[in-house]
Amino acid sequence: MRYFPSAPGRRMVAVLATGLLALGAVAGPLANADDDLSDKKKHVEQRIDDAQSDLGEASNALRKAQNALDDAADRLEVAKAELSAVRDKLADARIEDARLADRLAEAETRLVTARAELVDGRQALAAQRVQVRSTVTSLYEQGDPQLLAFASLMNADSPADLTRRQELNGTIVGRETQVYDDLDEAEQALALRAAEVEAAKVSVAAEREAAAERLAELKRLTQQAVAGRETVRGLYAERLDARRDAMAAKAKDRALLAKLRRQEARIRAQILAASRRAGEGVSASADGYLLPPVTGPITSPYGYRIHPIYGYYGLHDGTDFGVSCGEGMRAAGTGTVISESYSSVYGNRLYLSLGQVNGKNLTVVYNHASSYVLDVGDRVQRGDIVGYVGNTGWSTGCHLHFTVLVDGTAVDPENWL
Repeated sequence: MRYFPSAPGRRMVAVLATGLLALGAVAGPLANADDDLSDKKKHVEQRIDDAQSDLGEASNALRKAQNALDDAADRLEVAKAELSAVRDKLADARIEDARLADRLAEAETRLVTARAELVDGRQALAAQRVQVRSTVTSLYEQGDPQLLAFASLMNADSPADLTRRQELNGTIVGRETQVYDDLDEAEQALALRAAEVEAAKVSVAAEREAAAERLAELKRLTQQAVAGRETVRGLYAERLDARRDAMAAKAKDRALLAKLRRQEARIRAQILAASRRAGEGVSASADGYLLPPVTGPITSPYGYRIHPIYGYYGLHDGTDFGVSCGEGMRAAGTGTVISESYSSVYGNRLYLSLGQVNGKNLTVVYNHASSYVLDVGDRVQRGDIVGYVGNTGWSTGCHLHFTVLVDGTAVDPENWL
């Protein structure tokens, strides 16, 4: 067993044309001018397709850079959303803090008012108690006003004098009753003011505690907002670095793809030149003509699609088979190895020419291989092992990227399998 070289451009041997001519030795007359013109037209069309889709694969470096960029962008969006949420909470907290400050001020005002009213109530109660003491003293010295009033009525000289004495006695008795009523009212008012003072004290204490908690929350949210802002700034810088890395990786990939395009163009030109010199070869139906190169599921078919990283609409020029590294790759048909090389994009590659089929050269290419068992120029039979599945080049896992070339132009392998 031999292994592909680890550096680009191992060798493309000079036996390419010789092998093709040997395979076409039994051919008939050369293709006519119309066929040649058609081939050139297809070649030009393929070059146009190449210009649009030669970035059909992405390197690991670009994938990593793009993933880092996407990750930084995602984390930046999360951080921005979190910062916005914190700022909203901070704004709400400030509004709540202002509301609590107003409530605290109102509670403190009520406490001051209640205390002042309590002082006034105590003074009023003291005055009423003085008045009561005076009334009691008068009773002791002069007697009960109601008894005195009755005696006064008995001593009336005339009906008019009786009426006058009744009015006077009523006023005296009423004044005495009012003194006692005022004392009772003052005592009740004083008790109410005392209760209001206690309630105001409790309210002020509660509002002060709530204000202290809100202040602590404000401080925490402010610190969180500052930290979030710094995180966003850091992620902006990280995204900028990731973008630079992605751009650098993309530029490097484009250079590698351009080199690969030139390499493939040289091989295609040699295939076309040999094909024009060869005969018709065999005539056969394409369907089922080729043996499947491996046994495994198709993970990515041939066809145009949107590239996941570059975003352009391009051609995936082969069929990917999902098989384990080390699985044997079979010759899809009897033919000759015409090229073995290393590509940064496709890794280790092996070109196997199967000769002329329906007047056109048929070549199959095995990409991303880990090793091979043949030399350039070796002849193989259909079903022989030509190499082993690998994960070289721009590859994210063990698989075979199998390409079918008809006169150097990639076609859908499934039409031939």
